[in-house]
Parts: sequence; structure tokens; C-alpha cells
Amino acid sequence: MAATTTAPTAADSTRPLGRLQFWFACFFAVGWTGVVCGGLGVQFISWDYPCPLCMVQRMFMLLAALGAAWIVRRGMTGTVTGRDYMMGWGMALVAVMAGGFASWRQTMLHILPGDKGYGNPVLGLHMYVWAWILFMASVVAVGVVLTFAHLTSDTELPVTPLYRRAGLAVLGFVGLVIAVNLVAVFLLEGFHWFLPDDPIRYQFFHDIGVT
Repeated sequence: MAATTTAPTAADSTRPLGRLQFWFACFFAVGWTGVVCGGLGVQFISWDYPCPLCMVQRMFMLLAALGAAWIVRRGMTGTVTGRDYMMGWGMALVAVMAGGFASWRQTMLHILPGDKGYGNPVLGLHMYVWAWILFMASVVAVGVVLTFAHLTSDTELPVTPLYRRAGLAVLGFVGLVIAVNLVAVFLLEGFHWFLPDDPIRYQFFHDIGVT
């Protein structure tokens, strides 16, 4: 009797795209969290104190990472639904658009000729300009992945140690950096409600008499 072959189904053809979206969500979350780590490195190593607009941009970066982290968390269960994609990428899209406005606002404050800008440049551009570029690139990226979300939702993902470990690593990294950033904000503001427009010290240490 001749052997029979099974024609590939629609689920089989979209499964690789579903896996690709999971790994892209991991990359997106780790990428934005890594950008925040870069800002923390400049803050703690170069003693370049972030201003309130800088901190607002960090918050939106972490919110974008949390949106992608939601998709990663759902993917660890084996299936990401259309609702999961809408929640995760929707949160990320709101965050990168709002962050783009905040970074654009800070750029416009220092656009006049002769203005040296706030902080030290990195590779020829100030950090808020780099932030604006990354926010705008992320708007495009999220738009692209949302275009294919209807194809990748509800497709099964491998529930393997690789996916679980990758997901746990991403979630742990995002959570750790959020905690560090909260501590950094507290050290800058101390027990005050507002952060000065041009911080010159860690207010918490000044308030308790350490500096």
C-alpha cells in the first residue's frame, strides 16, 4: 500500500512566525531594559545626574519592556492569544510613543545654536536624542509585529526548558532593573516630592548628612 503524506496545515505554516514573535518579544524587552542599564551606568559611573525628563523617558522605556515581557510570560505557557498580543504590544506602543514625545521635548529644549545640551554626548549625540531615535524605531517595529499578530496568535509554542529559562531570564532581568531604577530615583529625590531640573547631587545622602 502506498504511503500517505499529510499536507501541511495553516497552523504548521504559522508556527515558525509564532516562535519568531516570542523571541522578538524577548529581544524587545531585554533591549529596552539594556538601554535603561546604559543610562544607569552613565549615572553611577560618570556621575551624570539625570534630569526629570530623563527619568520620565526611563519610565516609558521600562513600560515598553513590560509590554513585551507580558507576551514573553504568556508564551511560557505554550500559547499566546490575540488578546495577549493586543495587551502586550499595545502597552509597548503607548510607552514608546509617549517616550518619543518626552525625548523630543527634551531635544527641542536644547535645539538652539550654542546650546551645549544636557549631559555628555554619547557617540556624537546626547542620550535624549538617541532615545528619540530608538523610540521612533520601536514604533515602526511594534507596528510590523502587530501586522502579523493575527497569523501568530493561538499557535502552539514549545514548552521546553529553553523557552522557560529564556522567559525567566527576561522577566528576572526586567524586574531587577526596575528595582534598581526605583532605588536610583529615591536616592536622587530623597524624601522630596520633586526632582530638581538640574540635579547636582544625590539628595537622599545630602539629607541624612552623608555628603
